[in-house]
Amino acid sequence: MNASVFIVNFVVITEAHISKKLETCVKRKFMQRETVFVTGVTGSMGGAFMRIYAADRQKYPYKLKVLARDTAKSRRILRPYRNDPDIEIIYGDLRDSEVVARGVDGAGYVIHVGGMVSPSADYYPEETMDVNVNAMRNIVEAVKRQPDPDRVHVVYIGSVSQLGMRHVPHHWGRSGDPVWGAEFDWYAQSKIEAERVLAESGLKHWASLRQTGILAPVILKKGSDPITFHVPLRGVLEWVTEEDSGRLVANIPVAGLPEKFWKNFYNIGGGESYRLTNYEFMCKLLGALHCPIPEKAFDARWFATSNFHGQWYEDSDLLDDYLHFRSGESADEYFKSLAESLPWFYSLASVVPAGVIRAAMRFVAGRKPFGPFYWKKINDGRRINAYFGGMENWKSLCKWEDIPREELENFTQPPVRLDHGYDESKDESLLDIADMRGAAEFRGGKCLSGSMTPGDLDTPLEWECHAGHVFRATPRIVLKGGHWCPDCMGHRWEYEEEARHNPFFAQIWK
Repeated sequence: MNASVFIVNFVVITEAHISKKLETCVKRKFMQRETVFVTGVTGSMGGAFMRIYAADRQKYPYKLKVLARDTAKSRRILRPYRNDPDIEIIYGDLRDSEVVARGVDGAGYVIHVGGMVSPSADYYPEETMDVNVNAMRNIVEAVKRQPDPDRVHVVYIGSVSQLGMRHVPHHWGRSGDPVWGAEFDWYAQSKIEAERVLAESGLKHWASLRQTGILAPVILKKGSDPITFHVPLRGVLEWVTEEDSGRLVANIPVAGLPEKFWKNFYNIGGGESYRLTNYEFMCKLLGALHCPIPEKAFDARWFATSNFHGQWYEDSDLLDDYLHFRSGESADEYFKSLAESLPWFYSLASVVPAGVIRAAMRFVAGRKPFGPFYWKKINDGRRINAYFGGMENWKSLCKWEDIPREELENFTQPPVRLDHGYDESKDESLLDIADMRGAAEFRGGKCLSGSMTPGDLDTPLEWECHAGHVFRATPRIVLKGGHWCPDCMGHRWEYEEEARHNPFFAQIWK
């Protein structure tokens, strides 16, 4: 055999050997890849996650299990992924413990996005509580049944609605502020209770991420629902885009999150550019739709003045520091791209007389069961009081021309930080029973436990609220999560009475 033939054979054999070794390594790596279980993948946030995950497997090399309801709509949405070898699609109900366990089994990450949301949650309150709370219970129980529960990282997507209405000058919020759902807001109540299930579960790795309003084309469909008029003009919200939300979910398993990230509460927000007053948001959205300005499309007196959620986040940048989910696109750039992506017929709105649009929206405001003018028609005093402060207040509301401009836009007030009732500068490892007693007193109650190990925020203590309700809760959910008595802060919504006895909550009430 001459030298040239020897070299050729050597190269061929070597290449085959290397190829075989690479194939073995790839297979081994595939077998070792993390499995991630995600619920709610047919919704706005979950759908964006699926698109982002499918588009970049190098960045997101994990295997995926997803759970969706077995409906024609779900199957249509998930059709592009049905033959993907890295994606296992499970069809079933979040209330079915066996279905949920199938998703959790073998997963290193469980990201719970799914559940009933508004406006469906407003129309079906009992089902909302059933689905959203029991889904979390099923996930927790399934994780506890794993061979190594501590290996499983559970991330819950909560809601800004858990924090209720925040009026100027207390329109800035952060984790640890009072948790309370607006009156009649069963969605908020379901998210509060589900978060409590997770935070009090005893799991080692969990995090609750409270999602804000999501900017997505689907919001265009909500304009025909009377809950549009539950949103106060003088309110605020820190929005986030659909794509950024999806990227957040996708990044969780690959972000290399440190141990200190877990067992905590976070706020999801788009950052400074997305901190809008509700009036500013309305202007930008109507502009994208080629519709008249709010002053021509609506009467200012149609909109509720309270009892809706919304705030700007003092601490939303923290989550982006961990997960790097923001694209950098500004709110103005988002609305410009939204306008450019809409079907051609939306442009026809520019030639529709403002009076026609105004008449159509007045009709929406009177639709039952949630239109304000419908409440007026049937004399629903409790809702009128909750959303308008009573009929007399509603009658005395200002017209557009009488509302000072600074009350609608360009809010420049710096964050007004709420007192959480304990020394937040104190190292967490040093917090002791004296701190718990002080925090309880600031909430109008008592810490009944005689002692605690300093720094142990995860062993439940016994507490008593001003009304005499005795309950058990971890120091973490009280101090870091903003929760308090589940009876008083539950769906009885006796907040006026609560504010008289609870200085912590009184800071933001009315």
